[in-house]
Amino acid sequence: MLAKIKKVELRNLKIEDYKELKKSMVKSYPELADSYWKEKDIERLLDLFSEGQFVIIADKKVVGAALSLIVPEILVDKNPDYAKITGNYTFSTHNPKGEILYGIDVFIHPDYRGLRLGRRLYDARKELCEKLNLKAIVFAGRIPNYNKYAKELTPKKYIEKVKLKELHDSVLSFQLSNDFHVMRIMKNYLAGDIDSKEFAVLLEWNNIYYDESPQLINTQKSIIRLGLIQWQMRPLINLEALFEQAEFFIDAVSGYKSDFALFPELFIAPLMADYNHLAEPDAIRELAKYADPIRKKFQELAISYNINIISGSMPYLENGTLYNVGFLCKRDGTSEMYYKIHITPNEVLHWGMKGGSQIRTFDTDCGKIGIMICYDVEFPEMARLMADEEMNILFVPFLTDTQSGYIRVKHCAQARAIENECYVAIAGCVGNLPKVNNMDIQYAQTAVFTPSDFAFPSTGIKAETTPNTEMTLIVDVDLNLLKELHEHGSARILKDRRTDLYEIKKINP
Repeated sequence: MLAKIKKVELRNLKIEDYKELKKSMVKSYPELADSYWKEKDIERLLDLFSEGQFVIIADKKVVGAALSLIVPEILVDKNPDYAKITGNYTFSTHNPKGEILYGIDVFIHPDYRGLRLGRRLYDARKELCEKLNLKAIVFAGRIPNYNKYAKELTPKKYIEKVKLKELHDSVLSFQLSNDFHVMRIMKNYLAGDIDSKEFAVLLEWNNIYYDESPQLINTQKSIIRLGLIQWQMRPLINLEALFEQAEFFIDAVSGYKSDFALFPELFIAPLMADYNHLAEPDAIRELAKYADPIRKKFQELAISYNINIISGSMPYLENGTLYNVGFLCKRDGTSEMYYKIHITPNEVLHWGMKGGSQIRTFDTDCGKIGIMICYDVEFPEMARLMADEEMNILFVPFLTDTQSGYIRVKHCAQARAIENECYVAIAGCVGNLPKVNNMDIQYAQTAVFTPSDFAFPSTGIKAETTPNTEMTLIVDVDLNLLKELHEHGSARILKDRRTDLYEIKKINP
């Protein structure tokens, strides 16, 4: 029968707690006789690392504790026994400059088990690990039910069955449920542990926020601000008029400290009005001559406004072949080109465009990003390859003339956000161009989509604009939420793929 608790508290251990602590230790480890920690041991532990010692207080009684040291990673890698890793029980191995939070003990009084008090202790350790910027929590866990199966199962087989929930181990099953994974099996770990046959399992929990080489400047931010431009198609008399309009929006979103400005696909189409007397394939090739001047101008604007600019897309001639491309103009002055890979039937029919042949991600001062032009987002394989390269944000400049075309882009973009555990930002053109062939009407609603889990909006929509109205959308996205989702989400799509049955790979990496 579970104990009834009126008040429960988790706090750091104090030496005044020792008498109550001893009672719980003795009750928790009856099989280890007099092996509980003595008062002088606890006093030394508190002198060395008081911050790492936690207790659970239930109605003024100490009913559980978690004791820890900080040790160098190399000490764990040497596969020591318990005596060695604790400095022969003196805690002399504690090193504040170490990388590992090593759990030397955790227990709950038998009368208070089943109340999830142990989970509170484990969560406190995880918070401490993150706070101190330690690489991982490591500890050796006993397998006290192993003695019942030792004659028929090796320790390895026993652990596999516990993982698959075919068997239950009172210690290991709990640790696995708290996101710890098995590193290796340890022999002769704790002398006298008959129940475990002196075997133990070395377990690890990785701190996904660990920063191996923290810097004071030029650190990668976790909160990224996106400035998306829902561009109005309007007559433009020349390239300078386009630059003036583009700079207006870049100025606006950079004024709000945005890290990225995203323009739509083919937003330079109004310049094609001068070539409306030509056949469509010839007119679009005339438009391609603006690509290099736009790249150079956007590089200048990226530097002067301290913002990374994703230039939507534009026609581009390369060795006589017409592509749909865009430029990532970084605020450090460099630029990179990306291609539309999948060309729509209309682009082939009316313009004779060809798809690019390189699928890649881009490194920025805000982390790894992907860029896909419109139709590309409707092919899930591309985004998955980018996710495998640790893409966090996928940008999709698009151009759709009808609502049904937009809905394809929208729902596919939302699917990419969910299945690849990333943010997806889409930006499109609105308005009409009656004097430009094949570009007469547009429909768009710019938006930022998220994965679907508790840390994100329940709709999976972070923010969206008013449809068919020229405006900007400025949105903050938190990369730490993605890290948390990857490791601890309700569904872990990237981790749970059956790569033993299928894989996606680049043919021309």
